[in-house]
Amino acid sequence: MKYVIGVDLGTSAVKVLLVNQEGVVVDQVSRPYPLIQEKAGYSEQNPEEWITQTVEALKQLVERFSEDPSAIEGLSFSGQMHGLVLLDYKRNVLRNAILWNDTRTTRQCQDIYAKVGKDRYIDITKNLALEGFTLPKLLWVKENEPDIYQQAEVFLLPKDYVRYRLTNQIHMDYSDAAGTGLLDISAKTWSSEICGRLNIDSSLCPPLIESHEFVGTLSGSVAEQTGLSPKTKVFAGGADNACGAIGSGILEEGKTLCSIGTSGVVLSYEEDGSKDYQGKVHFFNHGKEGAFYSMGVTLAAGYSLNWFKETFAHEEEFENLLADLSDVPAGANGLLFTPYIVGERTPHTDALIRGSFIGMDSSHKRAHFVRAVVEGITFSLKESIEMFRKNGKNVDSIISIGGGAKNRNWLQIQADIFQADIVKLASEQGPGMGAAMLAAYGLGWFKSLSECASQFIQTEEVIHPNPEQAERYKGLFSIYQKIYKQTKDLNEQLAPFRQ
Repeated sequence: MKYVIGVDLGTSAVKVLLVNQEGVVVDQVSRPYPLIQEKAGYSEQNPEEWITQTVEALKQLVERFSEDPSAIEGLSFSGQMHGLVLLDYKRNVLRNAILWNDTRTTRQCQDIYAKVGKDRYIDITKNLALEGFTLPKLLWVKENEPDIYQQAEVFLLPKDYVRYRLTNQIHMDYSDAAGTGLLDISAKTWSSEICGRLNIDSSLCPPLIESHEFVGTLSGSVAEQTGLSPKTKVFAGGADNACGAIGSGILEEGKTLCSIGTSGVVLSYEEDGSKDYQGKVHFFNHGKEGAFYSMGVTLAAGYSLNWFKETFAHEEEFENLLADLSDVPAGANGLLFTPYIVGERTPHTDALIRGSFIGMDSSHKRAHFVRAVVEGITFSLKESIEMFRKNGKNVDSIISIGGGAKNRNWLQIQADIFQADIVKLASEQGPGMGAAMLAAYGLGWFKSLSECASQFIQTEEVIHPNPEQAERYKGLFSIYQKIYKQTKDLNEQLAPFRQ
């Protein structure tokens, strides 16, 4: 039997999957690393932590592997998007990585529009200039840490830095490059126009490569540390959402994915780059060559539920917290929640908006609040689905992965709110599986990613909407949509009082 490894470099941990030729996850190891948050709005990590934990995870995986390590033929990557890693001419890291959820760059986003023009910027990148993207972070370093910027020879994204340390080769794939804010999405080249208008040396941008392409083999030292064969082939990999799409079979027109993790995304396959959402949703290059995907983002999806648990039910397991979902009626007896606890991205690009519970009264118990949080997260994701539908996409079946797919009642709530069939996969590994599939395809095990998906991905269950509940949620959704506009001004007034 032959094997591949998918390395998923997340925000809180690295997860490595060992997958055989039949698509079975044989083993997995996860290793955590900390966030560094020195100030409000700052979010950083030490890239060396990624290396240490990735190497240790691979080592553990190999130690538990009963066969010859040479049977593990290849590995590839999925990674947290947008994070800025700066290297000097000796390839040393110049500062901590600034992550996707760092929001210090509002002024830099404004500067991008001022110098490039908002409409022109969207024409080139197909996205808004957002605080989370890489370009504003690069401009922030240029303005606030000029000595560091002057030493920079190249910038990388998190998983690209890990891959460099494993192979000594520097590349960036198109799916991750699309999230930098510097890529001409349709032309698949770094934008010389944006670089020129912002006075950024285009030599900082790394060579571009397809997600399935071979980049090299493991260095001798890494092979020695991990126990893997030095002949293990390494493939470029992709952005976490692109790999999540691959690992869920979102590889043809009409396929839509809902992934609820720390953040939440609704992602839909796009055959070509012709669709124009005018920046209202993200539009990125897919990990599948020549394809694209559109995506709406809820910044605090699973994070909202985690916040509620840690604040009000610290000792409880999530399973217990969600056990009473079915005992509370749809709409939680008139209680609504907006998951804007760290700002919002889709459809409201707003770093100042904050969450709300609306309609509280003395009859509400904890179970009502839990249901309201789950429904609020799902309503937020529905806003992205409705934007796709208004742009002519048929969304009647959605593959659900992540934390939101682990609870049967939440899957039913998704079906009822989205008014679509919800597909639960038999083995849901998301981005890590997508990374493994890129390695399997890169090795030539399959003629296409779609052929690989037919072998690796199986459906366990399809949940249909309950017509009565779906109708009730229609009315609640229209009320939910009013909350943003009616609390926006209040939250802007409250912003100076936040510590």
